[in-house]
Amino acid sequence: MNKTIVTEAKLFLRDPAGPIFAILLPLALLLGLGSIPDFQEASPELGGQRVIDTQLPGMMVILSVVTMALTALPAVLVTYRESGVLRRMSTTPVGPARLLVAQVVNNLAVAVVATVLLIVLGGLVLGVAAPRSPLAFAGVFLLGTASMFGLGLLIAAVAPSAKVAPGIGSLLMFPLMFMSGMWVPRELLPDLARRIGDFLPMAPFAQALRDTWAGHAPQPLHLAVMAVTVLVTGLLAARLFRWE
Repeated sequence: MNKTIVTEAKLFLRDPAGPIFAILLPLALLLGLGSIPDFQEASPELGGQRVIDTQLPGMMVILSVVTMALTALPAVLVTYRESGVLRRMSTTPVGPARLLVAQVVNNLAVAVVATVLLIVLGGLVLGVAAPRSPLAFAGVFLLGTASMFGLGLLIAAVAPSAKVAPGIGSLLMFPLMFMSGMWVPRELLPDLARRIGDFLPMAPFAQALRDTWAGHAPQPLHLAVMAVTVLVTGLLAARLFRWE
């Protein structure tokens, strides 16, 4: 398994555009938007807190994770299926399942690196405090990331081609981001949009990150939605995935 992960990591880094994009874009947005004076002032709509403290860090983490989970991961797996890599590996002792695990591990590593950089540079440059409940934050990060990767694996299972896979991911990503408060803080969204978002995986992920970042316990409903997403998408992906 370790050799498979290392091999896939080398292939992963031969085309670094995806990982670099997933790391640098959220970081650039955090530093760029965080330098806007209005985002550094206390907002009554956010309970007297700054946008840079309550909104941007968690949303940039979400952006990094979903970029890898909903676009990069499905595209690579569908490409492997189209080119016959998965079929050929099914006849070897390695097996295609190990390749799937290696891909998930490599994409997770990129998301972790991006998150660490966001926390460190956000604190050094913008004065954003680190998560006040680091263990709870880490747990929410892993659970939410697993739910996003579950969606990515499901996309890889049903996408008919490598060209279509990123498009499906984008179609899912942008409305889910809207519901999670990426473009407008969730406090300013209509009640109906917030209620719908609470039962979709990305908004609970974003809110739970915000809660643990501020030192609060995540809401049980949000944890349940993410856990159910992991279970349902995992089962569907396993049932629908085609090796060739």
